[in-house]
Amino acid sequence: MNPQPPEAPEKARLNIGFIALTDCASLVLARELGLFEKYGLDVRLSRQPSWAAVRDRVHLGQLDAAHMLYGLVYGAHLGIGGPRTDMAILMGLNHNGQGIVLSKQLREQGVVDAASLKRLIDRKQRSYTFAQTFPTGTHAMWLYYWLAAAGIDPLRDVRIISVPPPQMVANMRAGNMDGYCVGEPWGGARAIQEGIGFAVTTTQAMWRNHPEKVLGTTREFVEKYPNTARAMIRAVLEASRYIDTMANREHVARVIGAEDYVGAPAEVIAGRLRGEYEDGLGRKWQEADYMKFFNEGEVNYPYLSHGMWFLTQLRRWGLLTHEVDYLAVARQVNQVELYSEVARSMDVAVPHSPLKAERLFDGVLWDPARPAEYLDQFAIKA
Repeated sequence: MNPQPPEAPEKARLNIGFIALTDCASLVLARELGLFEKYGLDVRLSRQPSWAAVRDRVHLGQLDAAHMLYGLVYGAHLGIGGPRTDMAILMGLNHNGQGIVLSKQLREQGVVDAASLKRLIDRKQRSYTFAQTFPTGTHAMWLYYWLAAAGIDPLRDVRIISVPPPQMVANMRAGNMDGYCVGEPWGGARAIQEGIGFAVTTTQAMWRNHPEKVLGTTREFVEKYPNTARAMIRAVLEASRYIDTMANREHVARVIGAEDYVGAPAEVIAGRLRGEYEDGLGRKWQEADYMKFFNEGEVNYPYLSHGMWFLTQLRRWGLLTHEVDYLAVARQVNQVELYSEVARSMDVAVPHSPLKAERLFDGVLWDPARPAEYLDQFAIKA
């Protein structure tokens, strides 16, 4: 059941931003399948050069909404590294599908995993540089967490730089960094294809079905245009369901691979969308926890506990310099009630609780009922 919204959007013409990554797919398909139009919206998708541009243009109102990094939204809401803006997450866009890539030069020095990387860094023969895509973003948090779990202090033992996703491969090829964390297709798939590196881990191996990109906007936009926000959620939910039908993923790869969108060969995008993985070290496998866009609505529900987790990591690495009420901030940002209203009207399942405990790859339990205690147990932090 996909009923028309009960009231017309207050603002029909929208400019929605995205970064050239596979996980922008639900926005692209919502446009290409005519779903925005179906729900009364005239949407222009605008490819952005960097996550900083996304943040700034949403803040200035040049973008009405955007494909955004989860942590970026919270950073903007708290004024970390830029102007403070009351922000809103309408829904999740995808789970899984990011990766950490190390250079072929590290492989030639015997690095094949986190433990061997730590041994090399401990020799202090030279400095090592790693890249993420935005200081408060998901890729920074995955990279920091993975390094710290191996006993490598990301703030003291290595140098961390920010590089926009589509520029990762070129920078690795030029020797500007030893490793990076990014989303597909600029992660393992393209690095392996070009022979510049190998995939040391996937993010779903670190946290199964982890939150990743979101549909973000400002709180002012939601309050001023609630019907428009509902219409966006409807269109993107319908597109998300389409993408998660495996038979449709070849078509999805062709559509988003176009130069106006991701600008990468469809075959490079399609393999990972089908769950066909390789690590560049000779291992190939069928990934059960591939990039998901719907998963019966589990992907799209804006869990408060997910926002709270990113807050703990911003605090852990000194980006958030003061204590906050984690749950209260998450309630300000994540539009649980608005999303749930739309999802129920479309017969999409809604969880019983916006909070859930989850365990990451290092065995540490994330319990949203005890965020301060969770944070205190980490030996490596700012």
